[in-house]
This record gives sequence, C-alpha cells and structure tokens, in this order.
Amino acid sequence: MSLSTAPATERPETLTDANWWRQAAVYQIYPRSFADANGDGIGDLQGITAKVPYLKSLGVDAVWLSPFYPSALADGGYDVADYRDVDPKIGTLDDFDRMRSALHDAGIKLVVDIVPNHSSNEHRWFQQALAAGRGSVERDRYIFREGRGDNGELPPSDWTSIFGGPAWTQVEDGQWYLHLFAPEQPDFNWSNPEVREDFLTTLRFWSDRGVDGFRIDVAHALSKDLSDPLPSEAELNQIDRSSGTHPIWDRDEVHEIYAEWRKLFDSYDPPRTAVAEAWVERHRRPRYASAQGLGQAFEFDLLTQEFDAAAFREVVTDSLELAAESGSSSTWVLSNHDVVRHATRYGLPPLQASVGSTERDQKQGQAWVLAGAPETALDRARGERRARAASLFELALPGSAYLYQGEELGLHEVGDIADEARQDPTFFRNPGVDKGRDGCRVPLPWSSEGSSFGFGSGHAHLPQPQWFGDYSVAAQDGTAGSTLELYRAALRLRRELQGAETLQWLETARPDVLSFERPGGWVVVTNFGTEPVDLPEGELLLSSAELVAGALPGEATAWLRR
Repeated sequence: MSLSTAPATERPETLTDANWWRQAAVYQIYPRSFADANGDGIGDLQGITAKVPYLKSLGVDAVWLSPFYPSALADGGYDVADYRDVDPKIGTLDDFDRMRSALHDAGIKLVVDIVPNHSSNEHRWFQQALAAGRGSVERDRYIFREGRGDNGELPPSDWTSIFGGPAWTQVEDGQWYLHLFAPEQPDFNWSNPEVREDFLTTLRFWSDRGVDGFRIDVAHALSKDLSDPLPSEAELNQIDRSSGTHPIWDRDEVHEIYAEWRKLFDSYDPPRTAVAEAWVERHRRPRYASAQGLGQAFEFDLLTQEFDAAAFREVVTDSLELAAESGSSSTWVLSNHDVVRHATRYGLPPLQASVGSTERDQKQGQAWVLAGAPETALDRARGERRARAASLFELALPGSAYLYQGEELGLHEVGDIADEARQDPTFFRNPGVDKGRDGCRVPLPWSSEGSSFGFGSGHAHLPQPQWFGDYSVAAQDGTAGSTLELYRAALRLRRELQGAETLQWLETARPDVLSFERPGGWVVVTNFGTEPVDLPEGELLLSSAELVAGALPGEATAWLRR
C-alpha cells in the first residue's frame, strides 16, 4: 500500500463551484471495461486518460469511477484489498494523478467509488484477523461469531447472502464471519472505532489527491445490531425496515457515521460531494441526502419502471418532493453496472424484463434480471427508440443525471455470454436463476472492427458480440441522427438551458403523452404511445426521432423553446 500523495493541480474556475453536483451530468466508468491502453484485455487508467477528449466532446460534467483498487475481482472490484492504492493490473497512483489532472484540465470533475460495508478477504486486516484468533482486536474489525450446534458446526444463523448461498463462512479455528455479499467480501464491524478512523483516513487520502466526490456503495448497511439471539432468515425478512431498527438495513446509527464524514468533506474548499447508494423506504431517503449527511442519494425508481407515462410522471413528482424535503437535488438513473441496459429492458416484453421480487433481490436493490430471455424476445429497434426517448426525458429533468458508459452509444445488453466466460458471482451462486451482470459490463466498442473493436490491441476480458461494431464510437461519430450525436447535442443544450431546479407539468390531450416546462421556456414532450402527437408552438431544439409531418412520432421525445 502506498501512502504517498500528490497535490492536485490548480483547477479551472468551473471546478470550484461548491454546487456543481446539483445538476451535473455524471458519466459512470467501469474501469476494466472502458479502454485498454496496454493490450492485456483489461481496461486501465491510462486508457481513461487517453479518452478524456472523448468525454469532453460528449459534454459530461463529471466522471464517476467504479472501483479501481487492488482486488481479486471476486465481485468486479467491489472486493477491495487496499483502499488507498490502485490495482496494478489497471495502473498506479501516478497514473491516477495523471488521469485526474487530464479530467480537471478538461473541466471534468472526478468522483470515486468507496466500498465501506465490506473488504476483500485478501485485505491485510482480514488476513490478520484469521491469524489472530478468537477474541482478538484484529477479529473485532470484522463480524465473527461462534456457530450453533453441539460443536459450533452450524452457522450462527440461516441467513442467505445477496449473491446466493449462506451469509456466513467458517474459518479454520471454527468461528464464522458474516458476508452479506460474496464469501470473499467479509463485512466490517462499524461499531469498532478503528474501522471508522481508517475510512476517514481513506477519504482524506483521495480528497487530498484532488478527488471531487465519492459514491458510497451499500450506504444503508454499515451499522448492524447482531445481538443474540439472531433472528432466522424468515424472521429477518418480516422485520420492519421503516423504523430505523432493522438488524442489518438502514439503521438510524448509520447517520452518525455520515455526519462524521460530512465534517471531513466540508473541511475542503470546495466541499467534497457524496452520493449514497441506499435502497431504503421512501421516507428514509432524505436523511442520506441531507446537508448534514452525504448530501445526495440515488433515486432508482425511474430505472425500475416500464416505459409508461403515468409511471414516469409519478416517479418524477415523488423524487422532486423528496429533494425538496432533504434540500438536495434529485438523481436520475436509467442504467448502471448492476442492471440490464435500458435499451434492452425497453425492448423486452414486460414479463421478460421483470424486477426481482425475492427477498434476496430486494436486498440487492430490485436489480433488473434478464431472466434468460431469448434473442427472439427482444425488439431491438423498439428498445433503442424508447431508450433514446427516455434518455432525452431524463436529461431534461432538474437534478443530476447519472449516465452509464455505452448508453450514449445505444448499447444493448450482451445476453449470450458463454457460461465459461462469465465472471459475476451472482451467476455462479445462482445457476439457472440469475444470468448475472456481465452483460452490461462487456468492454466498449471504439472502432467498427478489430479483435476488441478498439477497446485494446488484444481480446477483451469479456467477449464482445459481432454486432458491437455497428454501435461503436467510430460508426456513430459525426453521423447525423446517431445516438452518440443525440447525447452530445442533448448534453450541450442541457448546460445552456437549465436554470432553477423546478418544472411545471403541462396538460396534454392524451394520457400516454407527458409534457413539462423548465424555467426559461424550455418545453419537453415525450410520447409514450405509438401514434404521433402534435407539438406545441415553439422552436424545435432536439428530438429523439424525426418528426412525421411536423408531429412527434410514437415513443419519442422533443425539446422546444417557447
């Protein structure tokens, strides 16, 4: 582990605004699948640095970097072995500093992922815990328990992990440790002051390196009450999650941790930002997003909806109400590294694109599952048409828009990955049930041909289908009407048009059409139906599909200015 730091370079004026995050367009990079500079099949920090001009031309305000830390990749990098270093397979701290400088020079902020609920089982602390034995200070950093049964041969409870299988694993001396996710991801004991202090050190480390903000993984799970007797799995699933007293999820005490973090964030100028991944009851969200807490929390409800006017309006109205309650801004997400890409979701029949309904899936965050839908069930053209419309709708909303790498290309999910090529633990721990998340993590196509479509000089770490070439950056760059050019135009106009974080719903003559107006006369119309709709008077700025005799076609969005 390296503890050296490099001071951030002086940043452009655009990076000094303390409120930059409130209506930012944030581009999520999954580092191992973005760009491979050294040809080893794995994306790296040098690859990201080389693509900064692309990110600038796209028009994003910030990059959110998924985990880049040393990791055995038991869970795609979310099993962190060292929180203050870079995985040698994807770069060095010097590479990180060069990437940060390149982003800042381009006026782009940098947000990094922090994974505080659990570490890798290869983390030095966990290795020390295994060596130290029962009752040691080393084991108290994690959650170890004696087993049940005559000789402790049974786990402390029958809990199931989010990735499937038991949530407890036995170590050599007979004790068991808790892992809400994979066995390679032991949960920290956040009642331990040493754990709390070490994460403050980590947050300072990256803040001092010029990081602008943090995305907090599983933010609602850190505080736990595992007093004996532990409830059974069935009992656990029946415990109320709305009161802040659940043994595992969304306990009130977690906000003591984030209040401490907020003091640290606010000690910087401008203050460091944070956004919580917190799948909690509606009335519990604002506290995570408050100015005394992390400052912002993800709003995933739009992501879990069908392409439906009433559902979209309800979600937007509710989210804006929650933002007003917390004093934060709304966050909008249609795709990320954990879900099926929205171009595919919108092209599948509703029963094929189902939200997980089991307790395990609810813990994971209602993640979409492809459920093994055959290629013949996917209407690609319709999915892309709806995705373009939904993206323009999202980008016009007040608040932050979080974009996932490749959605600006209209990429579909890669559903036909061979079993032997898959990497996601959810696939291996739930065979025949969950296809896992590899399909949205396939490396990006930059060129229309080559062994990895320009991702690198060799083959990519996950197989890319032949149709990727048609969706590549090279195939769309400068091509009128392409999804890439649509995103570029939308992000440019978004920056010019957005004002106060408000909207006013406008009445339409049809229940399958939504329209709203932002301050300054920016009008948005989305046709969720299939029949064309006449547009209101005004200057047409952008549309996701060509107009038909002056009317907006079905499954399309238009931006106008009065």
